[in-house]
Amino acid sequence: MSFKPLSALRARDDTAWVTVETRPAPKLHRAWLIAGAAFVALLASAGFRSAPGVLIDPLHQEFGWSTATISSAVSVNLVLYGLFAPFAAALMERFGIRRVSATALFVIALGAAGTVFMSASWQLILCWGVLIGAGTGSMAMSFAATVAARWFVRSRGVVTGVLTAAGATGQLIFLPLIANLAVGSGWRTASLVIAIAALAVVPVVLLVIRDHPADVGTTAYGAPADAEVARPASKTGSARRALSVLGQAVRTRTFWLLAVGFAICGATTNGLVGTHFVPAAHDHGMPQTTAAGLLALVGVFDVVGTIFSGWLTDRVDPRILLGVYYALRGLSLALLPQLFTDSVQPSMWAFILFYGLDWVATVPPTVALCVRAFGDAGPIVFGWVFACHQLGAAFAASAAGLVRDQLGNYNVAWYAAAVLAVLASVASLAIKRAKKPVPVLAS
Repeated sequence: MSFKPLSALRARDDTAWVTVETRPAPKLHRAWLIAGAAFVALLASAGFRSAPGVLIDPLHQEFGWSTATISSAVSVNLVLYGLFAPFAAALMERFGIRRVSATALFVIALGAAGTVFMSASWQLILCWGVLIGAGTGSMAMSFAATVAARWFVRSRGVVTGVLTAAGATGQLIFLPLIANLAVGSGWRTASLVIAIAALAVVPVVLLVIRDHPADVGTTAYGAPADAEVARPASKTGSARRALSVLGQAVRTRTFWLLAVGFAICGATTNGLVGTHFVPAAHDHGMPQTTAAGLLALVGVFDVVGTIFSGWLTDRVDPRILLGVYYALRGLSLALLPQLFTDSVQPSMWAFILFYGLDWVATVPPTVALCVRAFGDAGPIVFGWVFACHQLGAAFAASAAGLVRDQLGNYNVAWYAAAVLAVLASVASLAIKRAKKPVPVLAS
């Protein structure tokens, strides 16, 4: 065997070329920008969602209104927050996500600013209940469900979890701020801060969010490469569409089981804990700002729990997830009355961690069950299920206020909520696996 000199090899081919294939860096899919803007919008709309618990005492001290009177305004807010959800989903089909969400943020800002000038309880109901209820209802979880269903095929459960967590993140950001402003500068300053925050997000929504992947010539994230660019839904009457979907959904057993479970979900979260945890802790001598900080921590852990729940929803039977979530929630609520003291004990820290992880972890599996059972109408069906969530929340907010006024404490409310959570667990496990989406008329 012989070897030629290296110089000889070079002499034979002094002009050799090496071709390197270059590929453009992958672009970020537009769906992620839409999801980011939706997260910011939901974050801003969550501002006044966190306010009632820390403003009950300041309003009582200034105007002399009873807990039941103030809670009635909260109840109106919660009812409209829920009832607007299915119509908002239909409006997004008719007028687009961008216009509906921008208008909703403006209405929230109007209601928050209007509370500064109120002097009678009916004005509280108008501003805090009607305007803010309608605005936040249009930015409710059906908004998150619509964005996730329209823009994502892959990672839909995770995105639903992240967008749902935006409400908890807003609670985290706004609750301590509102509590400190209410104590230091007055509740009117807190209301104005919320109004400004809502208005500041309107340009983000108008500049970034688009109504449908077809608007920018693309397909949903994770859709097959050869899939056609989907066209927007036909623009039929919004109210007619929402009511038509409801009329067909109520004929199914799945809808009622989801509705009952989610009504109890609302009663045990927004209605009871979200509205009355701070005044209940204050009844036991805990400073209001400390209690508000604890509720904000629920929001911290809720972000983790909801995103993880979204990840699990892509991999585990959603019915089983709901059954476990509700059962664990009932256990924690049954223990809560024994945990209240004038200071924060380790047992209360454990409750905050546990309850925070479970707070709205129920949303991703509920959305998944709606989409699996009702197909393209899933976001609207979820809007109606969410309306039941808020009816349950409104009932719990008023009932707990009456319990506090009549008995001097909230113990009965906590125990009743624990029993209801167990019933929600049973209802969730009774849902049958969807074989094929229920056909829903387009009009």
